[in-house]
Amino acid sequence: MPEQRTKLAAIAAFVALCIIWSSTWLAIKLGLRDLPPISFVALRFVIAVAVLLAISIGRVRLLPPNRADFKLLACTGVLMFCINYALLFWAELYVSSGLSAVLQATIPIFGMVFAHFIIPSEPLRAPRIAGAVLAIGGVAVICSRLLDFGGLLAFWGGVAIVFGAAGAAFSNVLLKARAVRLAPAMIAAWQMIFGLVPLLVAGFLVEGNPLHFHWTPRAVFCLFYLAIPGSAFAFLLLYWLMPRMSVTNLQTISFITPPGAVAFGWLVGGETFSLWSLAGGALVLAGVWMIFRKAKPAELEECETALPQG
Repeated sequence: MPEQRTKLAAIAAFVALCIIWSSTWLAIKLGLRDLPPISFVALRFVIAVAVLLAISIGRVRLLPPNRADFKLLACTGVLMFCINYALLFWAELYVSSGLSAVLQATIPIFGMVFAHFIIPSEPLRAPRIAGAVLAIGGVAVICSRLLDFGGLLAFWGGVAIVFGAAGAAFSNVLLKARAVRLAPAMIAAWQMIFGLVPLLVAGFLVEGNPLHFHWTPRAVFCLFYLAIPGSAFAFLLLYWLMPRMSVTNLQTISFITPPGAVAFGWLVGGETFSLWSLAGGALVLAGVWMIFRKAKPAELEECETALPQG
């Protein structure tokens, strides 16, 4: 009976994680109607850091063991939580939430390439290269459609999401190449803290005082939804699931989230997608699937680089 309850709890947590991460993309889109992108990102992670610290104090070690770990967390934090998210939030001003999720699904493509040069045990193989080529073709299709129907800013928004995905992948590979002896919640918290510093400064200089923003009920809801369920709670769910679910099953989140984001955008956000854009998205997901479909158990750990970042 206890095993059955644990299994049911794991299934419920997995479903909740898929729903949360699929819906965060639309929450970003809706929140951007009232809040400027850089400050929106910064405030999201200010709240998320506070929640992670509140959960961790008295339970786990709070400080990284040495100076080298601080440097690693600073570097990866800027890549992941500053550059990646700032580009993503800015891009969603011009790109639909569903297509943003699909474009960010290129993270494992870049992660595979970076890992080839940084982690000797993860060389490039023919099926992965074929998957990368297929996914890049999908990105090209999506970006060309964005240029034709959304204009130049939509095109550059798509490019920005892919560039941010590359930064996120490099961050993940660096963390994997050198394990930090710190609880996962605190690794994320320190990364967010280091990413927050340039975000807060840039947001204040470019977008002004947050007290003067257009604080509608919708803006407040989206901010707290992204910060608590979408960041802190989802992160804790993920790491609770890792020892209770096979990595093979857990990596399917990467394939569920983009179609889920498209569905949320269409059903709730009223977004429309051209057949060419959907075809490009299918190519991206097919390429990601090819990278993982025949991976050996030891290689499945690479799914870390495939986790959705919305």
